[in-house]
Amino acid sequence: MDCVLGLDIGTTSTTGILISLPDRVLAETSRPVDLYSVEQGWAEEDPEDWWSNVQAIVPELIAKAGVAPEDIKGVGVSGMLPALVALDAEDNIVRRSIQQSDARNGAEVAEIASEFDESAFVAKTGNGINQQLIAAKLRWLERYEPEVFAKIATVFGSYDFINWKLTGVKSVDRNWALEAGFTDLATGELDPDLISLGHVHRETIPPIVASHAVTGFVTEAAAAATGLPAGIPVAGGAADHIASGFAAGVTRPGDVLLKFGGAADILIATRDARPDPRMFLDIHLVPDLYMPNGCMASGGSALNWFAERIAHGEQPAANAAGLSIHEHLDQIAADVPPGADGVLIVPYFLGEKTPIHDPSARGTIDGLSLNHDLRHMWRALLEGFAYAFRHHVEVFTDMGHPSQRFFASDGGSKSRLWMQICADVLHAKVQLLTGHPGSCLGAAWVGAIAAGVTDDWNGVSRFVSYGDVIEPRPENAALYDRGYDRFRTTYEAMRHVR
Repeated sequence: MDCVLGLDIGTTSTTGILISLPDRVLAETSRPVDLYSVEQGWAEEDPEDWWSNVQAIVPELIAKAGVAPEDIKGVGVSGMLPALVALDAEDNIVRRSIQQSDARNGAEVAEIASEFDESAFVAKTGNGINQQLIAAKLRWLERYEPEVFAKIATVFGSYDFINWKLTGVKSVDRNWALEAGFTDLATGELDPDLISLGHVHRETIPPIVASHAVTGFVTEAAAAATGLPAGIPVAGGAADHIASGFAAGVTRPGDVLLKFGGAADILIATRDARPDPRMFLDIHLVPDLYMPNGCMASGGSALNWFAERIAHGEQPAANAAGLSIHEHLDQIAADVPPGADGVLIVPYFLGEKTPIHDPSARGTIDGLSLNHDLRHMWRALLEGFAYAFRHHVEVFTDMGHPSQRFFASDGGSKSRLWMQICADVLHAKVQLLTGHPGSCLGAAWVGAIAAGVTDDWNGVSRFVSYGDVIEPRPENAALYDRGYDRFRTTYEAMRHVR
């Protein structure tokens, strides 16, 4: 039996999957990860936690699947990006990673913007000048942790770090380099001038490797630590959201994935790159395609906040009905009419990334009256995220990327109320995915391509099952058009009074 291992280095957990081609999931498992936020806006993790998780996950997967280690023919790793992992000259980790969602470097972003015309930067790199840039994170370290900055000899990302631990080879995935702001989009190569914006030497950034290329082979030391066979190939790696979109079947230009996780993501497959500072640009895993995408800072995290802080009194009723608190809130909000009787929520509770790139934005509740209760607020919160998705879709269209098909995945897609709202607001059918294992599946398939187990990019679709198609309700179209206009104007009004 030929098996392939997929690993995902996520923000809240490390996940693993073992698959057998053409279509069998043999085992899945995960381990939690601690996120450190010692100051407002900070987001850090310990890379050694990721490696410890990998060492625990691999033997567990092998045992669960009942396969021999030598049955595993390749490895693919995905992860969040662009995290900053730094090593010294002796390959020691110099500090905890700085995550992509970290917001401490606003002053450094402004500095770079003052030195480099943004339109020229976007044209050159494919991405805008924003808080995700690795150069801005490095400048923050130089300013506030100079003793750490002085030690830095290598900078790469989360899954690049795991690839190095597995193979002993340092490389960076091309999408890490692209979103880091270090790649010349025209050549696909690292650009010394862009790297110098981070005040580090060109050699600090390892060479770029394609996602489906072999970056190295499992070393004897890594084999002893994980139980993997020594000598099997490891793929270059994949950005988690791109791997998830690929595994979901977003492979045709105009296909869109609505990803309802802790943050809310939206990704579209395209044939060409059309850089726009409002969105992030990544390279699709499938050759000759791109995947422009957006990320909303909150999503499931905002719903969890509401459930825990605002609706905690509903927990006994949820328990009595055998429902989760989210299911219970959906149930009691189902009788609230579209538009939530005039309540509107702009869900920028953590600032906002795309398409407005406003870290100072905050959540807004408008139209609240004494006749409203938490049912109206819950529905308004769901509608607020649907409006935010529509904003992204409009930007995609403005960029020349019209949307053709919509898919929905991850935990939030289980809410039929939320999915109906999204279909109504977008005026489009939404295809639910019911058997999508997540980014680790996309990583495993990339590992299979790299190892030569398959050359069929479409084969990953055999692992994903499709649920219902949610049809938009025409009778709600005009109401939600007005609601969307109000959503946009409310943010603009509040932006000027902060």
